[in-house]
Amino acid sequence: MSEIELLVGGMACSGCADAVTRAVEKAAPGARVSIDLGDGKVVVAGAPSRDVVAEAITRAGYDIKG
Repeated sequence: MSEIELLVGGMACSGCADAVTRAVEKAAPGARVSIDLGDGKVVVAGAPSRDVVAEAITRAGYDIKG
């Protein structure tokens, strides 16, 4: 499985990053999540698909920007 990179809107603090991380890990157990709050970038390794990751982030209340 390759890395998935998404631009996510609405993440403003470490609590937001934690919420996104938990949402992705719940949807894709074993995935490794890296977040750059300054750039709004979420990089996920080990997830089954971009759709799974994007849906998890959207359900957590954040916007996918790219």
